[in-house]
Amino acid sequence: MASTLAGAGSRLRAPARLPSFRLLWLGQSLSLLGDGFSYIAFSWITLSLTQSTLALGYVLAFQAVPRALLTLVGGSLSDTWSPRALMKFSSWARAGLMAGVGLAGTTGTLTLWMLCCAAAAFGAVDAFFQPARASILPSVVDAEMLAPANALLAVGTKVAAVLGPAVGGMVVAFSDASVAFLVDGVCFALCGLCVAGVRPLPRPEPAEPEPAAGATGAPGKSGGAAGAGDSLGARIRAGLRYAFEDPRIRTILAVDAAVTFCQAGPFTVGFATLAKVDLDGGSTVLGLLNGALAGGAMLGTLAGGAVGGRPRVGLLISALAGWLAVGTGLLGLVDSTAGALATVLAMGFGMGFQGVFGLSWIQRNIHGSVLSRVISVDMVIGYAVAPLSLVVCGALAQSGTAPMFTLTAVVLAVTAAAILTSKPVREMR
Repeated sequence: MASTLAGAGSRLRAPARLPSFRLLWLGQSLSLLGDGFSYIAFSWITLSLTQSTLALGYVLAFQAVPRALLTLVGGSLSDTWSPRALMKFSSWARAGLMAGVGLAGTTGTLTLWMLCCAAAAFGAVDAFFQPARASILPSVVDAEMLAPANALLAVGTKVAAVLGPAVGGMVVAFSDASVAFLVDGVCFALCGLCVAGVRPLPRPEPAEPEPAAGATGAPGKSGGAAGAGDSLGARIRAGLRYAFEDPRIRTILAVDAAVTFCQAGPFTVGFATLAKVDLDGGSTVLGLLNGALAGGAMLGTLAGGAVGGRPRVGLLISALAGWLAVGTGLLGLVDSTAGALATVLAMGFGMGFQGVFGLSWIQRNIHGSVLSRVISVDMVIGYAVAPLSLVVCGALAQSGTAPMFTLTAVVLAVTAAAILTSKPVREMR
């Protein structure tokens, strides 16, 4: 047992011994910390300036829409240039934007239209960062280190996601929202410096992966990734074809869409309704439910990073969908806070564990010339599915949480069964 634990710990520590990985980890964590800061800063300064929740909705929409529309562009540019270059550009551009808004706020010249423009620019620039940060890892660590490296990055992501809004709120409370923008700018500037210090591994271009049965897309071939001299539109279309012609990638995209649908609404509208109505516990129980989900995901992520070998990812994906189906079904039946927390903790663990291997499979098997575009397709699908889930779950929750969680469980159960019908997906490693 001691040797097993020591081996697991050694696998998790291996990526952290690499200077470039440490810089990447710190840079991504600072960027996500800045994202949390920016959400609080934009929200608070808009309400302080206008005293209007409608205006706040406009500002947040101005940020979200460009991010969703330009993510495919960001993925294509990341494949054309390099993820590292896009991350540096995005980080320093966001630092300049945040500093500009902070200075305008401190001098009293900030207006609503300036906030909307800054939010739109922030969302647009962020669209270049997100696909790049998910596709840069294969150039920083060896293929055998991808799982533990993804685990460590995911832990940093989750910690930053909690600390960002919390620290941002404290800065606003003890100073001013304008100061929060200035601090936010420092976070992004430091992120840019960290990424600039990352040095890709000195190795030749990896061999093209063998496409699965039924897949016709391959980099540099018809239906695959467009050449470097092709237009932006052609490269985006080629990335879409590459993603949807491979049954393995197509399955991952479909599963991610289903999980997003069954997570966005049930874990926001559902948790709130469950805490307030079914468990009669108020905001305290809501906080505990979200904490249990985050804690379970972090434990699952660490466990996945510590496990050696390459398990059958297709079977893991099916198991996760089934695991979540059972969990959401139980949430529609539980009548105690302890039972709900235990269920959510277990669901989070499954999501964190499988997430390590799913992302590692993508990074290991998809050719580097098209990797960012495939990841950007997955992100855009998530952006489209999440609002739909919120609307559907909001409507179902009017009749109680049972119908909403039942629908979620059925969708996930069907997804789990459908995955097992494809041999190429079952054999994914």
